[in-house]
Parts: sequence; C-alpha cells; structure tokens
Amino acid sequence: MEKDVMVIGEYDVSAGATSHVNIEVKDTKGHIFFQKSDITKGKFTFSAEDDETFDVCFRCTAAVGTHEQREIYLDIKQGVETKNYAALAEAENLKPIEAELKRIEYISDSIVKDFVSMHSRADAMRNINASTHSRVLYFSVFSMLCLVALATWQVLYLRRYFKSKKLID
Repeated sequence: MEKDVMVIGEYDVSAGATSHVNIEVKDTKGHIFFQKSDITKGKFTFSAEDDETFDVCFRCTAAVGTHEQREIYLDIKQGVETKNYAALAEAENLKPIEAELKRIEYISDSIVKDFVSMHSRADAMRNINASTHSRVLYFSVFSMLCLVALATWQVLYLRRYFKSKKLID
C-alpha cells in the first residue's frame, strides 16, 4: 500500500454462543493501527505512513473442547474508494451529474498517479536490468580471459615438460 493512503475497513462477525472474536490491524513492523476484543460489527480507519503491507487478523477464542464456526464479512476500501461523494456533493451544492463528474475526476487522478508510480518502478527495474546485464557481460569476458590464460599456460607448461623428457623436439 502506498504512503499517505486512507484505508477504511468494515467488518461483520456472525453471532456465536461460546466463542469471542478479536480483531487486530498491524503493519509489517508490528505497529498496531486498530485492535478490539469481542467484536460483532464495526469499522476501522487508518492512514498508511509508509509503503508497506498491512495485516488484518481475526482471532476466534473458544472454550476448550468446543467447536464453533463463525463467518466474517470484511470490506476494505483504500484511496479514492474511501471518499463519501454524496456528502461532498451535498457540501458543495452539486447536482448529481456534477457529483458524478467529481467522482470520475478523482478516479482519473488516481489512475494517473498509479501510472506515474508504475513508470517510475519500470525505470528502476530497467536500470537494475541494465546493471545486471553489464555485470554478467564483464564477468563472462573475465571468465573467458581466465580460460584462455589457463589454456595458454597449460600448453606452455606441457611443452616444457615434454621437452625436458625429450618426447618432443
């Protein structure tokens, strides 16, 4: 997930007689963004501080020896999806068509931002590819030179050896 992106999550847990469900939202560094015990229904919201992955963990605790199944509905929205366009239209006194155009404008801005991000990542990958290619080229040239040098040394050594044993002239 990108930096400074708003995330809204909505969850709904089916009823259970003997078990309790806990929720925890955390990043890869272990920072906890949301935590709640004994949940049934609710929402959570946070903004990403860095480009990283987030985990949403549901833990169902039940009494020993009981087996109970629970269903969990989870809806996560991020970025442009989190905006409330109805409230925006009402606040700015927009007509329905103007509100829809505003929504499309936000979506197109998001798409352009994603394309720029993809382009920069593609440039970085291209640079890594070129760097790796040049390293492989230099290594293969070095390997060939080593092989030629060793073959030359071997021929000269064997010639000297056979001359000393008087097997060749």
